[in-house]
Amino acid sequence: MIIGAHSIIYSKNPDADRAFLRDVLKFPNVDVGGGWLIFGLPPAEVAVHPSEENDVQEFYLMCDDLKSFMADMKKQGVTCGPVHDQSWGQLTEVTLPGGGKLGVYQPRHTRPPAPSIVR
Repeated sequence: MIIGAHSIIYSKNPDADRAFLRDVLKFPNVDVGGGWLIFGLPPAEVAVHPSEENDVQEFYLMCDDLKSFMADMKKQGVTCGPVHDQSWGQLTEVTLPGGGKLGVYQPRHTRPPAPSIVR
């Protein structure tokens, strides 16, 4: 049975981005050896969008109050991009220390319930 999902962020500076997830976003983590951290995430959801090609994925974090999130990031010296008002929510992005961008949005859509794990 499916017990979860594992997302990967590729980075030119993985140590700095791991520190950001650990110290700024305060995600719980385990060290699986040699400083290689795996982070626990809040409940997730997945959607399938139409595309002309396969093997394209995107990763976003969701929050319940985008303005508060952005204010908290500012206090920690992290700049967020402009807010884009979409039909499905309000979206910003954070530039990670490694240079990559991570989308963060406050959804307007109904959230699905998390599935129970049945074995």
